[in-house]
Amino acid sequence: MSVSSSRKITLILGAELEKLVTLPQVWLILTGTFILNLVLAAAFTSAGLQGAAGTQSILKIGLASMGYLQAGFIILGILATCSEYTGGQIRTTLTTIPWRGFQLFTKHLALAIVTIPLAFIIAASGVLYAFIMMKDTALVIEIDAMIKTLVGATGYLTLTTLLSAAIGALLRRTTPALVVLLGHYFIVSPLLKDFLPSIKNYFPDTAGYYMYMPPSSDEINVLTPTQGTGVSMLWTLIFITVAIVFYRKRDA
Repeated sequence: MSVSSSRKITLILGAELEKLVTLPQVWLILTGTFILNLVLAAAFTSAGLQGAAGTQSILKIGLASMGYLQAGFIILGILATCSEYTGGQIRTTLTTIPWRGFQLFTKHLALAIVTIPLAFIIAASGVLYAFIMMKDTALVIEIDAMIKTLVGATGYLTLTTLLSAAIGALLRRTTPALVVLLGHYFIVSPLLKDFLPSIKNYFPDTAGYYMYMPPSSDEINVLTPTQGTGVSMLWTLIFITVAIVFYRKRDA
């Protein structure tokens, strides 16, 4: 008996969501990321209060930790796709769910469903802390601007997680995937920004910066939030597509 595509996605999505939410490492990573964000938010806010607080934006200070915060979501994405290769659980998955393309697609969909609300909460916690501590000294922010910025930050963290999951699916091993991605985001990309300034804004992390960081009159804003979102989504979709192609063709 044939199964419709929508029915396949529904069945596999339920299984993938269950695997994610019952994986202890997922909640350890997210809890650790949340705590780290609050610690960093406190540090950046304290520095802001000691400086020229009256000229600083609460949003910029509240989101100053994003460069470090993304590491937790990179690890989350890699774990989501690499964890099944530990101990050979992937063979059981593919025996139960033979539709490889649907399975990997819905794994990314399930990851997005889990990541979006938690990314919003974690990003908002830093902004909320900065607002509470600096509301009497920093520049006033509008609710619309805050919502747009937090939506952009959530989108960036989600896309980073999905891109990391695709890289994890390609490499199939946690350590190599971590080395490649953390090395790129924290070493290679910052160096290339200095040596290749003409293309630096089209790296996924740099383009993602424009998704959430409010425009500043003190610096040149090369990309709009929409353009930054488009570039980041393109990187993510390319890697997910490549991951699905390889996933369908090679052995588990």
